[in-house]
Amino acid sequence: MKAIYHRRVHGFAVFVFFWTILLLIAGALVTSNEAALSVPDWPTSYGTFTPPMVGGIVYEHSHRVIAGVLGILLIVEAIVIWRREERRWLRWFALAAVGGVVAQAILGGEVVIKLLHYWLPVLHACFAEIMFGAILCLAVFTSKWWTDSHEMLQDRGGISIHSLAILNAVVMFIQVFLGAGFRHQYAPIWPHIVGAFVVLGVMIWTAAVLRRRFDSSRELTFGRTLLHSMVGTQILLGGAAYWSRLVTQDAPQPMPAMVVLTVVHTVFGALVFASSILVVLMCYRLVPRRGTVAVPSRPQAAIE
Repeated sequence: MKAIYHRRVHGFAVFVFFWTILLLIAGALVTSNEAALSVPDWPTSYGTFTPPMVGGIVYEHSHRVIAGVLGILLIVEAIVIWRREERRWLRWFALAAVGGVVAQAILGGEVVIKLLHYWLPVLHACFAEIMFGAILCLAVFTSKWWTDSHEMLQDRGGISIHSLAILNAVVMFIQVFLGAGFRHQYAPIWPHIVGAFVVLGVMIWTAAVLRRRFDSSRELTFGRTLLHSMVGTQILLGGAAYWSRLVTQDAPQPMPAMVVLTVVHTVFGALVFASSILVVLMCYRLVPRRGTVAVPSRPQAAIE
């Protein structure tokens, strides 16, 4: 059965996606301002949901409030999808996203309770990236572009474009892990620097294959251009963020320039990973997997 586009469902999914970016900014501000243990208890803050907003409490409690709102938004999104969507797999995917955000909240609580030990801050940061990717998928799956019919593209050559796009996303996720390890002082900087070159190489390979095989596709041309611009910008931001750390390392507290550059670099890294997920979705939507034959569906009208 052909999927039907629901404009309001998609609009709400896009809103949740942007709210998640706000949450990523709030989380990056907590770490960059060294405010991770400003609140010693969880889920309340000093035994209340309205603590005095002073010092590091501002960053930590705001992060918790924004995360709580995201949980509510995802629950509402899941309910709307279950009521309006005909695609059973999408219903279960939305429910899994709700479970994921609950698990992330519990993991965040463990970060505080265990006093940042056992690599928990790194796991919390990396799982946040996974949830960000899942929330992006909800926005894409409910879009008119996904539900519309498309001319299928032929994939000819060596490694399949699906495998290469997934490899590109996996390499970017590993780079996120290495960056989180350094950011939370569990690992040195050099693995993250080496990872940047690996990411750049795999991205160039992926973009080159997209250009060689699918140069006529407007969507995949956009995808490879997006990869080039995002990765290039992120490398420049990474250099600037590390430079700001070096020149302010003797400061008694985090300096504004370092905080801003680090937050931008961290959040933009999540957007880079999201762009790799988007390219994976584009490839699976437009290019049939080898050994399968795609049958175009007749387009249906959108539903308000």
